[in-house]
Amino acid sequence: MIRFGQNQTKMKERSDAAINAERDRRLNSTFPFQGKAYDCDPVSLARITGAATLAGFAVGGGAPEGYLLWHGGVDEFSWIANDNSITKMDAQTCFAFGQAAATNESGHVFAAYGLKEMDPAPDDFTDDSYWP
Repeated sequence: MIRFGQNQTKMKERSDAAINAERDRRLNSTFPFQGKAYDCDPVSLARITGAATLAGFAVGGGAPEGYLLWHGGVDEFSWIANDNSITKMDAQTCFAFGQAAATNESGHVFAAYGLKEMDPAPDDFTDDSYWP
């Protein structure tokens, strides 16, 4: 026999799981940076984090704005946007790119948290107005 409280707990668990799924769907999509969309799935995020870390060291080491060989390679540093266009980035821009990716992820995590804290969570939690 399921008691009323147990039924509410199961409904809350299903609601939380659905909100987490929406969060993950959005996080596996794209995020905006300087007018373009960039992939932010886990592999892309790991690459962005690595590049932004390297960029931070380059900035700390004195890489000037506009210098595109800050990464130590022979080609100018660039990133491929979601539309398959190439974006050249100096170290300062790449570092800001990493910050934007982190802000996007954090914003979605906290938006999901806020939705799960509502009692009850809204039925229309997939509406863009709840998400960054």
